[in-house]
Amino acid sequence: MSIPFILNDTPQTYEGSALDRLLDVLRGDLGCPGVKSGCNEGECGACSVILDGTLVNACMVAMGRVYDTEIVTIEGFRETERFAALDHAFGQTGAVQCGFCTPGMILAAECLLRKNPNPTDEEIREGLSGNMCRCTGYNAIVRAVAQAAEEGYGIW
Repeated sequence: MSIPFILNDTPQTYEGSALDRLLDVLRGDLGCPGVKSGCNEGECGACSVILDGTLVNACMVAMGRVYDTEIVTIEGFRETERFAALDHAFGQTGAVQCGFCTPGMILAAECLLRKNPNPTDEEIREGLSGNMCRCTGYNAIVRAVAQAAEEGYGIW
């Protein structure tokens, strides 16, 4: 089956089963190592991508679902001004330790800040709730998103 979609602003066509997982196609076929395989159950957020503006777990998305959609991975997002603001804030607050969850956290923060450029700490925690981190305890990540919102005012 031919499945056309846009990946990080580049047109793609997947020739395979509509039942294949987006996670496997992104990592194995399309060279997106930032889309991590964590729990494979849609619980950890390590495989987060933005699908038509919505944060989704790629491990839970069949390729048939991406027909004529636009997908952004961390590889595509890192080329943006908004990524630079988040990257800076994550570094300044010590929100990155092992880094495994970071791509998913950054994409979750992007989706949150696009909808709510001035979130409260509680709104940040809710916006990141689908992403697990085993290293930081979340407080540094919440501070990073709040700092990015404050310093990046106007780009969200």
